[in-house]
Amino acid sequence: MSLSLGLQLYSVRNELQKDPLGALEKVAAIGYKDLELAIHYSDAAGHGGYSVAGMKAAEFKSNLDRLGMRALNAQMFPIENVHWERLIPFVQEIEMPAVSISMSMFKNKQAAFDFSATLNKCGEICRKNGLDFYYHNHFQEFQKFEGQTVMEIILANTDKDLVKIEFDTYWALRGGVDPSEYLHTLGERCDLVHQKDMPATAKPVNWFDFFGEDADITLDKKLGTSTTDQFTEIGEGVMDIPAIIATIREMGIVKTIFVEQDFTARNQLDSVEFSYKRMVELMNLSQTT
Repeated sequence: MSLSLGLQLYSVRNELQKDPLGALEKVAAIGYKDLELAIHYSDAAGHGGYSVAGMKAAEFKSNLDRLGMRALNAQMFPIENVHWERLIPFVQEIEMPAVSISMSMFKNKQAAFDFSATLNKCGEICRKNGLDFYYHNHFQEFQKFEGQTVMEIILANTDKDLVKIEFDTYWALRGGVDPSEYLHTLGERCDLVHQKDMPATAKPVNWFDFFGEDADITLDKKLGTSTTDQFTEIGEGVMDIPAIIATIREMGIVKTIFVEQDFTARNQLDSVEFSYKRMVELMNLSQTT
């Protein structure tokens, strides 16, 4: 299976807000052709119809076509805000094949069971409309409740034909998991991956060594782990990204690796250009710029 390199547009969110068309054009000029959207918080409700940086479906799709780009997925958050009756027409108009939920919080084991049931319902809606559906991890999915991680509960209690996993290797590492090894655990459930890098100064690596294994990981606590000093561009940090790519190629399941830079000390466009060039080298791709 061919492996493509994409960009999660959350990485350039500030630039998109300042100049939507200009930012898209710069992303295309860097070389990115495959995109993932980020539709969070109040925007997830899709009041008045869904849009990307103010662009409604027709305008957004026209610009993608003009730039030779395509949208492969949209990350939605929170799950309870998603209005499927508004989202499905938007997705279909821009010809996007998938939708995902970017995050959830888990107070206990029952919360993980309840969330799994909700994921199944969302997956059924997507399947009826010809779409793939994913859940994207952060570190809290690797917390254990009664000896079982949240991710294990999700995998065991969601239908593999309805719910796939979009695996964020950085956040798995911050949950105490070896990303290369966990790709084998996910197997065919995972064909989309997020990649960023972790600076050597990010300590402790495992956030549960900071919070404690039994901590109540609230949304505020999770957001407190997302600061500029906890992230760096690909190739500037200590993650074994070559090993992750080697595992992905060996398994032959993953279709796209999305660069996602949650936060950066650089200009956002400079950041994703740096990571693009490094990923092209690591993935042995032909640079299109």
